[in-house]
Amino acid sequence: MFKTKRRGLVAGAVTAMAIALSSLSTSAIAESVLRVVPHSGLKILDPIWTTAYISRNHGYMIYDTLFSLDTSGNVQPQMVDSVTRSDDGKTVTISLRDGLKWHDGAMVTAEDTVASINRWASKDAMGQKMMTFVDSLEAADDKTMVFKLNTPTGLIELALAKPSSNVPFMMPARIAATPSSEQISEYIGSGPFMMNMDEWEPGVKVVYEKFDDYVPRSEPTDGLAGAKVAKVDRVIWTPNRDIQQAINALNAGEIDLIESVPPDLLPLIEEAGEAYTGRHSPSGLQYTFRFNVLHPPFDNPKIRQALLYAFNQEDFLEATMGNPDYYEVCKAMFVCGLPFETDAHMDGLLESNFAKAKELLAEAGYDGTPVVLMHSTNLPVLTNLAPVAKELMEAIGMTVDMQSMDWSTLVARRAKKDAPADGGWNAFATAWDAGDLFNPLAMAFLNSSCDNALFGWPCDEEIEKLRDDFARAGSFDEQKAIVEAIQARWVEYPTHIHLGQFFTPAAIRNNVQGYLMGGVPVFWNVEKN
Repeated sequence: MFKTKRRGLVAGAVTAMAIALSSLSTSAIAESVLRVVPHSGLKILDPIWTTAYISRNHGYMIYDTLFSLDTSGNVQPQMVDSVTRSDDGKTVTISLRDGLKWHDGAMVTAEDTVASINRWASKDAMGQKMMTFVDSLEAADDKTMVFKLNTPTGLIELALAKPSSNVPFMMPARIAATPSSEQISEYIGSGPFMMNMDEWEPGVKVVYEKFDDYVPRSEPTDGLAGAKVAKVDRVIWTPNRDIQQAINALNAGEIDLIESVPPDLLPLIEEAGEAYTGRHSPSGLQYTFRFNVLHPPFDNPKIRQALLYAFNQEDFLEATMGNPDYYEVCKAMFVCGLPFETDAHMDGLLESNFAKAKELLAEAGYDGTPVVLMHSTNLPVLTNLAPVAKELMEAIGMTVDMQSMDWSTLVARRAKKDAPADGGWNAFATAWDAGDLFNPLAMAFLNSSCDNALFGWPCDEEIEKLRDDFARAGSFDEQKAIVEAIQARWVEYPTHIHLGQFFTPAAIRNNVQGYLMGGVPVFWNVEKN
């Protein structure tokens, strides 16, 4: 009786232990969660409607692309299986690879990708330029699309591999049918993660879940190219306005990764020893001051020219980054360290020559019209830009109405063409990743196609002709000469002002591996041990 009872107790204990272990195993699987502090709250979910990087980063979570760039900057197929060209170079046929599926279970078709390309190209500067070479784009069958070109060009793959805003993300045709001037209202992608809409709190919390039916490429992960393998079950974004609080949470193990840390706070992470840091991109980012040319005073190119002389990059970089290890004075429009770096026609600019700036204002007949300068207050990397710009503009006698707001509000407002007095704007400062700036076609703020240009809406036939010439150039030397001509014309017709190059470090817990330092924060390939 005793032995029987003992065996029963032992058996019961074993069973209980098995249940407990099973529960622990299930719990451990459920706990495969990566907790991230992104640079901003996510409020706009359409990465084609806006160029905001938080929306771009969201796009990489749930959408996929036809082509991608590897760490060497080479174009690689992503959703694509093969590309063929006719002998005359005017027909480009692109076939999709097997296994592509939308998050709602439907198969990805060429009809979807054609609709997605058309929507993206109507909005993006590089896409618009690509489509000037395209007479027609059609789906030949479920897996094949055909470009009919008016002139042979290698721009198709390069444009469709554009790594940053606006990224040509693929969407189902019914969603991509939404005009690019309107935001989409359904968020179905084919990428390695799905968005959990039930848990989304705009600007506060975003939850992504592994898409089990995603089929990665067979090649190794390489930058944004190769296999996109989701190695965690969930990724949770929770922005934190207090970066000090976020660092404390990182050191305590309550979060796993901070996307962007101000350099002056890095010692707090290094001293704790619980995390490591790394730059997102070897080429970094470029600060930018954007004009709205629709309204006075910046409808006058000469007044915009005045700021080319009034501004200097050191003041902006010191006010934002502080640590020279994380910034570089760089007058080259197309980024220092990249192929089209040149200082041509930049002599005397960006050196706070107030006398020259005042002279240009006088020639332009500046009458004291206030500049409505939008000031982003909740992103540490941008917060000090507008106050520096205000001080330098006031130093040459301009009137500045600096209006403070959070970044999401600024992003929504910059799309408005209303007069500044009616809720519009004259200027704001932001930053672009080097991946958006490496040539005249990619640089969205250089697009000067009037109503089709990005917010700010510059309108200049000569810049557009030079961008066309660049797209048709047959050699690097020809392209470099065109870049120099563009910089010369830009001095006469400024579309924006570049305020220096900088690098943002991410902070990652020691038990998190595989985070890709490729210019864009993506979370495939990341595992948590």
